[in-house]
Amino acid sequence: MHTLSKALRNLFPCGLFISSSLAFAQVNTGLPTVELRTGIYRIQAEIADTPESRQTGLMNRTSMPTNSGMLFIFEEKAGHCFWMFSTKIPLAIAFISDDGKIVNIEEMQAGTTNNHCPKAPIRYALEMNKRWFSDRVIAPGSVMSGLPKK
Repeated sequence: MHTLSKALRNLFPCGLFISSSLAFAQVNTGLPTVELRTGIYRIQAEIADTPESRQTGLMNRTSMPTNSGMLFIFEEKAGHCFWMFSTKIPLAIAFISDDGKIVNIEEMQAGTTNNHCPKAPIRYALEMNKRWFSDRVIAPGSVMSGLPKK
């Protein structure tokens, strides 16, 4: 019994490491990443801050790990709108002001051409899996920290 108990103790930390690593697994895209935080939640976000990376976004991906996303950073504050024509997974998008407050959140269906726009000019937008924000009761007015300054 002692040997089994010792073996389980040795495996337990390993299991925690594996499960937490899977939560932040990323597709190797070569894009830089940043850790964002809102409330008790941590997000590993790829950064799309060039015209090319913003245009490609999450197109043609078939899945995304739970606490991973893509942070779009624009040079100018404006009404930057998004659509999902070549995107294969349903997403939620949070439009974020310079001070980190979420302006509004939109749920987006894969493969559609509907425009999803911020309710105020923004420089940041964060795409996550569909219902990620609502499942965690993250709403407009919530604050996102860790946003890179450009």
